[in-house]
Amino acid sequence: MSRRFALAASLTVLAVAFASTALASPSRSGAAPFPATITVSNGQVTIQKRPTRIVSLSATATETLFAIGAAKQVVAVDDRSDYPRTAPRTTLSGFTPNVEAIAGYRPDLVVISYDPKGLSAALGKLGIPVVHQDAAATLPGAYQQIRQLGKITGRSVEANALVSGMKRRIAAIVAKARTKAAGVTVYHELDPTLYTLTSNTFVGRVYAMFGLRNIADAAKGGTEYPQLSPEYVISANPSLIVLADTVCCDQNARTVAARPGWSRIAAVRTGSVVRLDDSIASRWGPRLVNLVRAVGTALGRLGRQ
Repeated sequence: MSRRFALAASLTVLAVAFASTALASPSRSGAAPFPATITVSNGQVTIQKRPTRIVSLSATATETLFAIGAAKQVVAVDDRSDYPRTAPRTTLSGFTPNVEAIAGYRPDLVVISYDPKGLSAALGKLGIPVVHQDAAATLPGAYQQIRQLGKITGRSVEANALVSGMKRRIAAIVAKARTKAAGVTVYHELDPTLYTLTSNTFVGRVYAMFGLRNIADAAKGGTEYPQLSPEYVISANPSLIVLADTVCCDQNARTVAARPGWSRIAAVRTGSVVRLDDSIASRWGPRLVNLVRAVGTALGRLGRQ
């Protein structure tokens, strides 16, 4: 009897020890230990336990949350979060937010990319944790945001795997196409009124990775999002035109070629006009790989001309 008691006691001790270890360590599914603390635009934020009712008012964050396997934890997203299509879209706005409407979803975490009218403070008064991630300025910044969302949702393993995969694919694309970028100039169009961006912006840095020369860098005006004149673009004669106004404004190679004088531009003459989904060109999440791939593909075509 004493031997049975001793054996049972030993097994109990082992079971307790195993359970304690399991609780103290991340699970195989990627659950990070809680509380989890990150530093974001609204300061240091601590999430006490794994959130199960997330409201995302950031289109980029929505894409990331779904990409790292946190879809079942998301109960609502804003009206700009159009990807993936399975996201639970609502009429909530991240630009003109309604605090009562947001709170109505009983969230235990709200993720935002803008903080209009003191949104984070208002939600904080209701005891709702808010993570404010401003638009990333660099690729490392974008990767950090993905890892942060992984940490506070218990999806660190998945987030780290996503970042590693993105880095690997982007590096391969750039390495393959960079040699074809020598002497190539690019014009990135934000809308048909010729607003563009310089190399000091997030997307501009993507072009710089390839070694492309951005025609907006020499534009006057003191802003990273200058508005160019038609004469400026024509005289700059870009080798590559990237249209990020295809959804909003239905721009394409044909409409660009029809603009007065634009048929003389090298990119138009060689058919080097790239159409991008507006959302891919304006977000810094998992589909960044799509943007890099589109540029790499365009450079590959230039090399065959």
